[in-house]
Amino acid sequence: MFTQKKYLGLALAAILGLTTAFTLLKDKPTLFVIGDSTVKNGKGNGDKNMWGWGDLLSGYFNTDKIKIENHALGGTSSRTFLTKGLWDSVRVRIKPGDFVIMQFGHNDGGQLDDTARARGTIRGVGTESKEIYNPITKKKEVVYTYGWYLRKFIKETKEKGGIPLVCSLIPRDNWKDGKVTRNEGEYAASAKETAKTEGAYFVDLNNLIADQYDRSGQEVVKAYFPGDHTHTNLEGAKINAAAVAEGIRSAPQCPLAQYLLK
Repeated sequence: MFTQKKYLGLALAAILGLTTAFTLLKDKPTLFVIGDSTVKNGKGNGDKNMWGWGDLLSGYFNTDKIKIENHALGGTSSRTFLTKGLWDSVRVRIKPGDFVIMQFGHNDGGQLDDTARARGTIRGVGTESKEIYNPITKKKEVVYTYGWYLRKFIKETKEKGGIPLVCSLIPRDNWKDGKVTRNEGEYAASAKETAKTEGAYFVDLNNLIADQYDRSGQEVVKAYFPGDHTHTNLEGAKINAAAVAEGIRSAPQCPLAQYLLK
């Protein structure tokens, strides 16, 4: 038979349990994913049989302990992810202990001021800049290097108490002499250098995936690219997401690895 004292005790225990659950939920870290269409294609629902690896990433993490949000947008470069306000919408939500993983480069090689996209960045990781007239926004704009934009994402993640990870861009379905073409001398190298100088974790996604493509062979790999040489189908996106998870697990002392499924 319940006494008033016992009833109050049970009620208090229930309240404490709910409070603990709420605290755990509130403190659950978020992994923010940013990038281009190879990270999230379209609305992320497989339209035209094309998928980005960011939409498959949750299959490699314990989502009871970490939330994953894919904020990548097709067509963006490191520059336009910033200038379109997409980065600001992520940055304001970063809290201490969160993670930001980024992959750009596929669209950074475009023109700085063309009338179609105006999304290119200056090559390299230096401090160079160029003032242009942007025909899309119809405003003057100062354009910086690829490394400059990555540095901004890394620094501002750290300022919010977050932990940044940089990925080199996935390889395209381009081949020479039976080997897939890698991007070691350009954007992949710049991503690696920027991660190193800024103290961010680095996932060598370009080489991880290229190694697997070379083992599988050109005939097998071409089936992963249903529409062009850049965007993968579901099977290809799964391979890329698995490589991301492998890279995180292999990164020395990377705290994100603790949330990967065993």
